[in-house]
Amino acid sequence: MDFPSSWLRDDSLGEKIASEIRLRIIRGQIKPGSTLSENQLAAEFGTSRAPVRDGMKALSQEGLIRLDRKGAFVLGLTAKDFKELYDIRFLIENYTLQCLAESDNARLTETLHKIVDKMAMADKHNDAVEFAYQDLVFHETIIAEADHTRILHLWNSIRSLVLTALLVATEQRFAHRKHEVPQLIEKHRLLIAALESKDRDYIEKVIREHFDDTRQTVQSSLKPQ
Repeated sequence: MDFPSSWLRDDSLGEKIASEIRLRIIRGQIKPGSTLSENQLAAEFGTSRAPVRDGMKALSQEGLIRLDRKGAFVLGLTAKDFKELYDIRFLIENYTLQCLAESDNARLTETLHKIVDKMAMADKHNDAVEFAYQDLVFHETIIAEADHTRILHLWNSIRSLVLTALLVATEQRFAHRKHEVPQLIEKHRLLIAALESKDRDYIEKVIREHFDDTRQTVQSSLKPQ
């Protein structure tokens, strides 16, 4: 399964290269401790070194690699990295759901139900890529609806990592633990029900349980170093 280029917000060559390398690192195809060469990558992707350098900068900012004079040293994602990533996701989505619960959210919940229906359809057709995409769209729709510029900036800073980890974990889930998929769909419906309840304590409880379960599942699926 390759990374769908249509998922990228920035279709520059540098971002495409970053997305491919990010996918290989999170899949474990490129191991922590490896060194990436700009010249080798430029030859592989049939481009100059400039787009490769742009891609490496993006990966460095995400903490996946460390740039030095010898090249790009691969750090990968540790268990601590995964915990921190999902800590941020919890903070973002708990806040946005709490804010949205205070207003009329009928239109939003209707949209979210339609997205979950698409997840169920992807499950039916055994389409891991579409399922992962709709999973991301579900959470991104909630964040966007809050219309909070700074939170959106924070989300965008982790979006590529979240998306790639989600894609790889979903691939593993569909291949080896397909029985878990209906349970995941129901967890998303429970998030909608929590939003509809407008009960702030209940919303926090549900979103915390959702992310605790998701973090453990993704971390187990990807086996970080």
